Parts: sequence; C-alpha cells; structure tokens
Amino acid sequence: MEYNEFISVRSLTENHCESLQIEDFVVQPELFTSPTKWHLAHTTWFFEEMILKKHLANYKEFNPQYNFLFNSYYNNLGDRVSRIDRGNMTRPTVEQVFIYRTFVNEGMKLLFDTELSQEVLTLIELGLNHEQQHQELLLTDIKYVLGHNPLFPKFTEGKNLIDQYNQETGFVKLEEGIYKIGNKRESFCFDNELGRHQTFIQNCEISRSLVTNGEYIDFIEANGYSDFNLWLDEGWAWLQENDISAPLYWEKKDGKWFQYAFNGFQEVDVNAILCHVSFYEANAYASWKGMRLPTEMEWETAADQLNWGNRWEWTNSAYLPYPGFKIKEGAVGEYNGKFMVNQMVLRGGSSATSENHSRKTYRNFFHPQYQWQFSGIRLAK
Repeated sequence: MEYNEFISVRSLTENHCESLQIEDFVVQPELFTSPTKWHLAHTTWFFEEMILKKHLANYKEFNPQYNFLFNSYYNNLGDRVSRIDRGNMTRPTVEQVFIYRTFVNEGMKLLFDTELSQEVLTLIELGLNHEQQHQELLLTDIKYVLGHNPLFPKFTEGKNLIDQYNQETGFVKLEEGIYKIGNKRESFCFDNELGRHQTFIQNCEISRSLVTNGEYIDFIEANGYSDFNLWLDEGWAWLQENDISAPLYWEKKDGKWFQYAFNGFQEVDVNAILCHVSFYEANAYASWKGMRLPTEMEWETAADQLNWGNRWEWTNSAYLPYPGFKIKEGAVGEYNGKFMVNQMVLRGGSSATSENHSRKTYRNFFHPQYQWQFSGIRLAK
C-alpha cells in the first residue's frame, strides 16, 4: 500500500462535501444521523487514535480533547460524547476539523515513509474501509438533513443516486442442497464475513429485479399501509407511532407522488428502483405479493447470477455471528461483534457505496425501522 492510495480515499470524503454550505456541516436532525463535521473528524480520529499515537515515533496528538469528542462507540478507548450531542458541538469549527484532517494526513505520510509492519498495514486497510463506510453514511445523513429542510435544497445538479433501473427480469432458481458462504479471505473483509461454512438451502427462487417505485405505489394504493395483516407486530406499532404511510422522502400532492432527491424535489419515477424503505416495509410488501425476502444465505448463493449494487437489499436474516466467530481483544474487537443483536442483515451495496467497497460476502446491518439508507427490496419465493 502506498500513501497515494491512502490519500485518494481520504480525499473522496472531502469531495462529497464540496457543494455544502457551512451551516450544513453541523446539523443532526435525528439520533441515528451524525453531522458531516463529525464524520470528517471521526474518520480522522480513527487514524490518529488507532495508528499514529501507537506507531509513529514522537507523534503528538492534535488535540487531547478530540478522543472524547470523536470516539464513536469504542469503550476500550475511554469516555465519549453522547451520540445525541454530536450536533451540539459548534466547536471545534468546521475549519478546525479540516485542519485536523490535514494534520493527521501529514502524520500518516511520515508513517508511510517508514517500514510498515503487517500490523500497521492491516490497521491502515481497516481504517480506509472504515472511512469508506462513513463516506456512504455521510451521504445518507446529508440527504436526511437537506431532505427535511422545508426548501428541499439541491445537493448536486448531476446524479441523484436514485435513478437506477432494472436490467433483468425473471427469477434465479436455487436447487435444494448444501452450499458454502462466507469470505475466503483472499483480500480485505470485515471479521463478520469470516468463518466460511456450509449452509443448507431448500428449493427457492430469487427475483433478478428489484421492486420499482411503480410496483410499490400499487402496494400503497391497495391500502398496504392500513392492512395490519401484512405487517409484523413491531412493524405495525412502528407505523402507528410514527405515522408512516410511504417510503422516506415521499409526499403525495394533487394525486401524484413526489420525492426529495439530491437534485431537488421531483415527481417519483415509477420505473426507477425503489429506495429508502425499512425492513418492516420490505417484509410487508413481500407478504402482499405472496412472497418473502431472501435469507442472506440464499442471497449470497445466488449473488453471481444477480445484478446487485444499486440498493442495499433487506434480507430475512437476523445479524448473528458465523460459526467460530470470535471478538478480538481491544478496541478493534468492538467494530462488529457487539452489534449482533436486534438488527437485520442487508446485502449488496448501493448507488451511494464507495467504489470497490462492495463484495457479495459483505454483511451490512441496521435496525429494522430505519429507512434513511439507500435500501430496497428483492423478493424470493
């Protein structure tokens, strides 16, 4: 690995912010979102705290308070600001955070000029993949901020990230049998992908196409959001408590559906692939169609025959450890394992996922009520 590879990933994070105004960097409208400024600082903190402070001789940290401000959930690394308060940090300023990024990049350049151990190279690779995760989170959080601004401001004039279309129809058939899933560890992967193992799959079929906006509108107009028979009990309670009646960013005006996209408020394209639905909505739609969501085992087995990567695809699998999974000691061990409860697995990737960050063994995971990711629906039967 070379420094130019490192800085290329780091630069993309900042490129995502080029069209923002200074006020956009600080807002945190919900607990599950984080301000853009925090993403910029946290991904920088990762390299400083995990690598530079331990592996670069004579390194002096930028600001001793930043470990408290920009640690996310690593209990091994000390106390941290409550997540809900990330948007209350008007200081340090956005300018200071960008200076912090430059400072740490320069420290990493000095480190790259030394002979790097395998331990350090592994940590750098993890840090870059961690930053790529936050690049997508940054985009989803920016969209949530702008999409809840009454003016629906444009983020970009170009790509809106929701204008993808299906290229295939029909179903992939899987024959009953024993298949292997999990990463072979031939290149980078997260620890939750490891533990390649056999799994039994019954005869099933998985759709080659994802559900479109038009198909989902049919569900809405068939009163899908008011038929409790279609919904899981927790999903039905979520609907009632939060007054949910459509995918995130959708609004009906004068008999037509509109939605917020990065290039502004616009009419829903019925032919485009559906985006921004929760697991509860995905499961209810599948029930309405007389089908179901694929398990993550079925999805990975069929992946080579599917066109994936336009939406994170909800599966019917809870986020659980693979056989033999062990949590590593120290802060790195807090990356995935401790979240293996009450969350559902999504597979594939999305139009907001950074380039070269997707693979068929990747296990994304979120709580079932969340809509703000670039998530969609693939059916199985």
